[in-house]
Amino acid sequence: MLPIETFLNNKGGNVLYKALAHPLAAERAAALIKMLERNGPVAIYDPDDAIRSFEAFHGLGDVSLAGYFVQKVEALGKSFRGREAQPVSHLGETACATLFIASFEPERHQNQLRGQIPDHAACVSFADIKLPEDMLTEPRRYLSPLNFATNFAFFRDGSDSHTRLVTANYWARYGAKNVSIWCRLFGGDGAAVASWREPCEVAGQSIVIDSGDIRSRFGLPPFTGQLFLHATGIAGHDIMKYVLVTYGDRPEVLSATHDANAWPSEFYAGLPAPREGESVILWLQNSHGRAIEPGEIGLSLMGTSRIARLDKRIGPFATLALDVSELFPRARWPAQFEVHAGKHVVRPRYEVVSAAGRSRVAHVNVERTDLEVDPSLPGLRDVLGKGYILPAPVLPPEQYVSLLLPTPMSTAQRALPVRILIYDAQGRQVAERRLGNVARDAQLAVNLTDLVGRLPGFAYGHAELVYDFDAGREADGWLHALFRYVERKSGHVAETSFGSHMFNSVVTYRSEPQSYSGPPPGLSTRLFVPVGGANVETRCHLIYPVSKRWKDHSQTTLNLVSGNGTQVAQTSLEVPSSGSRLVSMSEVFGSDMLSAAGPGSYVIVRDETCRLFGYQGMFSREGGSFSFDHTFGF
Repeated sequence: MLPIETFLNNKGGNVLYKALAHPLAAERAAALIKMLERNGPVAIYDPDDAIRSFEAFHGLGDVSLAGYFVQKVEALGKSFRGREAQPVSHLGETACATLFIASFEPERHQNQLRGQIPDHAACVSFADIKLPEDMLTEPRRYLSPLNFATNFAFFRDGSDSHTRLVTANYWARYGAKNVSIWCRLFGGDGAAVASWREPCEVAGQSIVIDSGDIRSRFGLPPFTGQLFLHATGIAGHDIMKYVLVTYGDRPEVLSATHDANAWPSEFYAGLPAPREGESVILWLQNSHGRAIEPGEIGLSLMGTSRIARLDKRIGPFATLALDVSELFPRARWPAQFEVHAGKHVVRPRYEVVSAAGRSRVAHVNVERTDLEVDPSLPGLRDVLGKGYILPAPVLPPEQYVSLLLPTPMSTAQRALPVRILIYDAQGRQVAERRLGNVARDAQLAVNLTDLVGRLPGFAYGHAELVYDFDAGREADGWLHALFRYVERKSGHVAETSFGSHMFNSVVTYRSEPQSYSGPPPGLSTRLFVPVGGANVETRCHLIYPVSKRWKDHSQTTLNLVSGNGTQVAQTSLEVPSSGSRLVSMSEVFGSDMLSAAGPGSYVIVRDETCRLFGYQGMFSREGGSFSFDHTFGF
């Protein structure tokens, strides 16, 4: 595992990680190391314990070390490359040609060391790998989170498979004026094949990056690689969020996934095993400028100890397609895998390909290593009501089969005491299934459609996965599941996964009900729903989950926005408490209004009275294919 700190749930993302791992930093680090090799011996001053992270990404080649120096007395006793840490007060006694200060703020440290730096020693630092100033939102504070709103996207364009990234300039609502997205496309071998900027200065302007357009613009051959995105000139959010649509020239290729998680993790989970006649391809995309060596990444069946290691090398920023059957040829759905990723890859995608040529792309989720059982939760039922809820649609049963697969998402979860509640669109509970204390290694997929059976009047609704403290007492609030939807007629499948939150309760517990724009409770909604083209119908399934009693109905508006950020139309609807609404945008706004909104249009679902949870998808008007994934908010 890489010895780096990337993300902590109580602190957020580590900006130093992003500054060191940036692709442009990787290019400059290579030149810096060559210079250090020529100008040794080198004394390293490591005031913030950052040199190991630098070495993890970039190495130090054949640099000759004169000594390793620290500022904190507590760091004495550590060593680096065989050199015992010395107090920096001894620096002047060292014969070195170059002093390497492991900091992006070398001037401050040089001022502190005035008179102690050996005569004739040149000074270099992390400042030598800084990004150009025109890529910085806050140039005066290099390690500001706003300087590193970055992310990766799976990006492919071939004879019958394309990708389209869609988002919007949501930073403008926080005061940003000159937003742009710096993009770099890496081919499958990790080589940078194109770099460009996407301007998006207008508030609410949509950002659409289509693989076919990029291929044509730069004269590229077919590719399967990754797109690196760096938003500049931003405000409010330091996260690059997007929807990624995978589509083909045939309707059999259509899916959607999203991302707002830009930090590599030690573990990922929720990777399904294939059904008979399927292949599950895990797309391993190296997020760093150093190679992933054989054995550094592996898979294990959930709840088991055997790790099958990948014996292949993945070059810097390169992409490798791993068929999970290479490592586990007998594993079948509903088995699932843990990905032992070693912090080498940002949340990877997987692709499920059927024998009939249908394919869909989804993502695994970060498996946390810092969670412990919360002994307070079982005794708080009267105060918190249902507490943590994981909601998901139950699509119209005559057309779709809806499935739920519980997915352990913490290394500490040995069992999940859970039950499933099903509500109709009006918020009436119509079914329940107690799953008991589900073991970590259980292979249990629940057919939600079977639970509603032939209930009279059940057109659609939603399921809620909640804790069942009569079955077990171990809970940590981190419930996750994979939801799979199968169209009966065509057999086309879409799937998505997510975790639980508390919803719509004025009583707060720790950080719940979560709010993205202030302290809890989070009692408002702003969801992003991209509108598809003429051949697809855009639908949104809005769910009103309630942990404790809240307002009887939502007061929700749907706002149709054109690609240039102008609001074209608005309509309103009510969602009953514990109910849901399956909304067709063509029925709500009409085809003429959607046409007037034009390419790149989207809908913002807004509610200031409650927090809704949403799923969005594009459904082929000819039938036979659809995409479906949960939404995100700004």
